[in-house]
Amino acid sequence: MMQKQRAKGQKESVFNNEVVSRFELYNSLFLTLPFYKIKDTGTLLPLFIKYCEEGVTNHETPEMIINSFFSKYTQLHTKKDIIDLLFRFIQYIERQVVLFDAVEDASFNKLNADDEENALLSYLKKGVDNHFLTDKIDKLIEDFSLRLVLTAHPTQFYPGSVLSIITDLTTAIKTNEISTIHLLLQQLGKTPFFNKKSPTPVDEALSLAWYLENVFYFAAANIQSGIDKTLAEYSIAPKKIVELGFWPGGDRDGNPNVHTDSTIQVSKMLRQILFRCYYRDFKNLKRRITFRGVEDAVSTVHDILYKNAFNPDMDPENISEDVIKHLLDIKGTLLKDHDGLFADLVSDLIRKVELYGCHFASLDIRQDSRVLRDVHAFCRQSKPIISLFPENYDELSEQDKISALSFKSARVIYSEKVDSLIEDTLLTIAEMKQIQDSNGNLACHRFIISNCQQASDILQLMELFLWNGWEEDNLTIDFVPLFETVHDLADAAKIMETLYLHPFYKKHLESRGNKQDIMLGFSDSTKDGGYLMANWSIFNAKVALTETANKHNIQLAFFDGRGGPPSRGGGKTHRFYASMGKEIANKNIQLTIQGQTISSQYGSIDSAEFNIEQLINAGISAGIREKHNILLDPMHKRLLDEMADDSFESFVALRKHPLFLSYLERFSPLTLLSKITISSRPVKRNSGEALKLEDLRAISFVTSWSQLKQNIPGFYGVGTALKNQEMKGNWDKVVETYNESGYFKTIVENCMMSMSKADFAITAHFANDKDYGAFWTVLFNEFELSKQMLLKLSGQTTLMENYPAEKRSIAVREKIVLPLVLIQHFALEQLQGDVSEQEQQSLEKLAIRTVYGIVNAGRNLA
Repeated sequence: MMQKQRAKGQKESVFNNEVVSRFELYNSLFLTLPFYKIKDTGTLLPLFIKYCEEGVTNHETPEMIINSFFSKYTQLHTKKDIIDLLFRFIQYIERQVVLFDAVEDASFNKLNADDEENALLSYLKKGVDNHFLTDKIDKLIEDFSLRLVLTAHPTQFYPGSVLSIITDLTTAIKTNEISTIHLLLQQLGKTPFFNKKSPTPVDEALSLAWYLENVFYFAAANIQSGIDKTLAEYSIAPKKIVELGFWPGGDRDGNPNVHTDSTIQVSKMLRQILFRCYYRDFKNLKRRITFRGVEDAVSTVHDILYKNAFNPDMDPENISEDVIKHLLDIKGTLLKDHDGLFADLVSDLIRKVELYGCHFASLDIRQDSRVLRDVHAFCRQSKPIISLFPENYDELSEQDKISALSFKSARVIYSEKVDSLIEDTLLTIAEMKQIQDSNGNLACHRFIISNCQQASDILQLMELFLWNGWEEDNLTIDFVPLFETVHDLADAAKIMETLYLHPFYKKHLESRGNKQDIMLGFSDSTKDGGYLMANWSIFNAKVALTETANKHNIQLAFFDGRGGPPSRGGGKTHRFYASMGKEIANKNIQLTIQGQTISSQYGSIDSAEFNIEQLINAGISAGIREKHNILLDPMHKRLLDEMADDSFESFVALRKHPLFLSYLERFSPLTLLSKITISSRPVKRNSGEALKLEDLRAISFVTSWSQLKQNIPGFYGVGTALKNQEMKGNWDKVVETYNESGYFKTIVENCMMSMSKADFAITAHFANDKDYGAFWTVLFNEFELSKQMLLKLSGQTTLMENYPAEKRSIAVREKIVLPLVLIQHFALEQLQGDVSEQEQQSLEKLAIRTVYGIVNAGRNLA
């Protein structure tokens, strides 16, 4: 215990010295830079920050704080002048966030030096004299994989130019190159942060591909190299562990801007960027390999890579095996005739081609089941398919619908103009085949059905493939149901049971190696049922789905749709995988990486390697130990069932409150999010209609609460659930569950992380609002109750007490962006009054602009 306390203290000390002190030093340098139109801003900003802190402490309104500051410290009195200076404050603070990110990233290795050791190596060492353990490791490695899927959810705001500055700034800070830092800070001050217009899906893909090219290309290969070397030491054959996935250009669920041509362009772009990476590596390799005997092979590989990297007019083919063959020839010659000199460099490139093929990352296609049902209905009215179905097909029961499906190959014939979504679906299904032919089967092999509610949603989609150019015997597609709501999660196992027993689906699964991917949505389940119910529903669904898969000898992989914050499945993700227990399939870890999680956890090669390794360690440890999950024991399960029900009841009552949505619209930037030029995706489904909670995207829902600094989806109902157990006399049992269950402990710790980023003091003046005061008090009381009960349960005196460095990081970041929060509230408050059209536009821009900095500073807020 003392050793743990000492380690925590040391980490906090390192953080203060390496991060906080250096940030303050470089920030003082930054504040004195003479940027255009911001004379004296650097002098006024520290005063404004202090004024904001004092104002919040005194529960003053943003309007009072800002008007008082301008009256005391400036000669500015017109609305235009005040808004102009507030904009300049925002520009500075946005760049302070970037500076803090760079300083923290530069200290990454020092802050994480003593974290978990390599689990694979540790178990292999233990297995030297233990044949049973060695065989177990061998089998686990054969089955194990980790797939990271990058998504285009709109919370990653930095363009490539800013990301490059962050990378260079981080490098300069590592070695304290003051002159370089000074130049980069000047560049940062003059570089625009945001687009003037919303990006297209292809723009989003290109922006996200920056991470593939500059981070994952190296990090995943380095991790794979380490695994291969470790396995080789113990005479175990190498195994590809790390896989990459990609959603921009393929995810069209609720995004009318994604079309078939977007998908085609993105697949070509990924291929071209990958071959440029290969070519860059090979050019360096070519400078070393200057020996006789390899000239022809080197020339051949050079020509292949160059053409694929830079000739946009060539017909792409899946040539990865040919490239590997030529590289193996070069390596063989080096080993045979040149003492193996530089053979390791060739091996490194071979490893990368084995990892990334011709596709770089697998492009997933996703569409809503309701759209797919409409497509199937359209095809049923087309020749020759109309003859295969009864006229009353839509009125049939689920069982009768499934019986009516014939799975006959056909070709949809339609001449009249069709709905754009229907046409896109049909064209995309056909185009997936072409992408596979060009870039390999792994380039585009999954179709995800979101809002999946019945087995026929999957089976009807399979028919659509057979009607659009695919043959049953060569259907190289994995059909992935996505279960999202609490209700759908409860029905998931029954739906999969129906599929596993269906002859056509069973035969198809056999052709895919009896492997089934199932996606589970954390974001929508939280929006639907609250934090605790969402996590517990997903846990129970995983247990039931695993049991069903095992019964049918199916190798199951859960694909977790995780966002950045705990309320969307984020937080300390690896701890969830380490604590699953043997009752949950965990040998193929798959998860989405969204928004700022990409830049905060995978923004540099160092941080990406660390976080990939943590996930692999978690999966290996859980796979070797195969511990029983105690949450399935009657006492613990009954407790969690009751707590989940109580929290669900509390959260749903809040959602049904007549002021719930209007509170968000009135006090958060929810209604302005659609004007932010960061995403091709609308804020809500059915974007032409009035705002309804069920249509609101989970990401917009969570972002709005985080902007308010209330983070309701991350904790609401937890305090009530725990208090109810205490009142029933079950507190000792709850504490026992917390101490014994790593899974429940992670739920609690992530909840505390969410709450540590909330600050109700900022909105304390809402309590006096005649319309919303009572509603704000309901939120505040649940926050205080949750905080009290969680601290009592965990034995801590403050939130995140066990993670002092992270707690300190959050505190510094919250201090940096406090003025942004108040400026946002000030702007929204002013918009409620009588303003001119020009003032309205300026105030809306002011409020919108604050969103970027607040989200970026939080690193996993949205």
